Amino acid sequence: MKINVLDTTLRDGEQTPGVSLTKSEKLRIASKLDEIGVNIIEAGSAITSAGERESIKAISKEGLNAEICSFARSVKVDIDMALECDVGSVHLVVPTSDLHIKEKLNTTREKLLSQAVESTEYALDHGLIVEVSAEDGTRSDIDFLKKVFTETIAVGAQRICACDTVGILTPEKSYEFYSQLKDLPVPLSVHCHNDFGLAVSNTLSAIRAGAKQFHGTINGIGERAGNAAIEEVILSLNSLYTDYETDVKIDKLYESSKLVARLTGVYLQPNKAIVGENAFAHESGIHTDGIIKNASTYESITPEILGRKRKFVLGKHIGSKGLKKRLDDLKLNYNDDQFVEIFKKIKYLGDLGKCLSDVDLEVIAEEILDIQTETRIKLEELSIVSGNKVIPTASIKLKIDDKDILEAGIGVGPVDAAINAVKKGIKDFADVKLEEYHVDAITGGTDALIDVILKLKSKDKIISARGTQPDIINASVEAYLSGVNRLLENQ
Repeated sequence: MKINVLDTTLRDGEQTPGVSLTKSEKLRIASKLDEIGVNIIEAGSAITSAGERESIKAISKEGLNAEICSFARSVKVDIDMALECDVGSVHLVVPTSDLHIKEKLNTTREKLLSQAVESTEYALDHGLIVEVSAEDGTRSDIDFLKKVFTETIAVGAQRICACDTVGILTPEKSYEFYSQLKDLPVPLSVHCHNDFGLAVSNTLSAIRAGAKQFHGTINGIGERAGNAAIEEVILSLNSLYTDYETDVKIDKLYESSKLVARLTGVYLQPNKAIVGENAFAHESGIHTDGIIKNASTYESITPEILGRKRKFVLGKHIGSKGLKKRLDDLKLNYNDDQFVEIFKKIKYLGDLGKCLSDVDLEVIAEEILDIQTETRIKLEELSIVSGNKVIPTASIKLKIDDKDILEAGIGVGPVDAAINAVKKGIKDFADVKLEEYHVDAITGGTDALIDVILKLKSKDKIISARGTQPDIINASVEAYLSGVNRLLENQ
């Protein structure tokens, strides 16, 4: 059975506290939504502001395949503002619960019904498709709710929607509720909020009960706890409820998620289903071993369906088989001794609370694979004094050709001081100039694993060297000494 998708990322999603999208950002998201195949894009609420109308009008003029829709209250001014934007339809929202009718609108059921019918007729007379949506529908008297739908359908409304505005349904209640509306003569939509974390489950239950369309947002963003997450509903229909299908291109969902997260600033928790960074990540040695042998041992869907890649997170739980698999995937050549050193370093960093990516592994492995069997200069000790109104000072102890060298240096910062101390310590052994210095926090966060890459010059020879440590000072000194030892080896 075909299920249509109304995406309200640009309206309900933008109502997420702290989110405000520019016209160009809205246009980018709308283009991506059209690309992935959603049927209807609710581009905004035209009555909101002049800027909002500009955004909606720009989307309407883009020539997208999706139907472009504006949110509207059941008042003529909202519909007029939507008409200004050249949209194809209105999502005409009518509060139907007594709580909303009496407390919010201070009106009566009769007046509300009359207004809903008049607004529907007005929108239809001006060439708009109308989807009548019952706000707080799940807390409404079912007979009055049906009456609102029946009378607006009678004058021409093409779709209806019942909203679980405050997210109070359960999957069982959702099935029962939407079953009572499925026999009305136009397509029924479901619109669920996530206050109890049940928006996706309730949406799926409504579809099973007879809803032909669902509303949702990318990443489930929206007011309070958000809306039904489109990517979760789509994947559930594709993999678990296989009697249903949509027009959405599943392999485009992840990139859509990333775009929306980046432009809204609402980033995802790593364990978010389907699109979270850990959704296809494995660390445990047992899990990794199982995945290597047969992915279905610990994955119910494959990452390739979403255009994603599986990744093995490297930390203290990693097993040797998982690590060897990752090294082989990276096409790195290593012997048994080098493997042991790489394995030890991964475990060491894991015990410090760090989880490493493939990029981190590549850096660490390359560093260990480049280690020479004999190094002339070794760092024995390093201490730093730095702080407010204190000149950064570094003290080092080097062992050069079995000779202990003690030196100190100052600098504009602790890294500069440490490098200056090293320079002084090796001045009688090597004439080396630092050409370039680059640092990356390759694992993210304040406890990031630091990757320092630098270029050193001695006479007419220039080489690159790398150091990877949890501490930027140690990483910098490690990289510097690694480069110096390589230069000395080639002299």
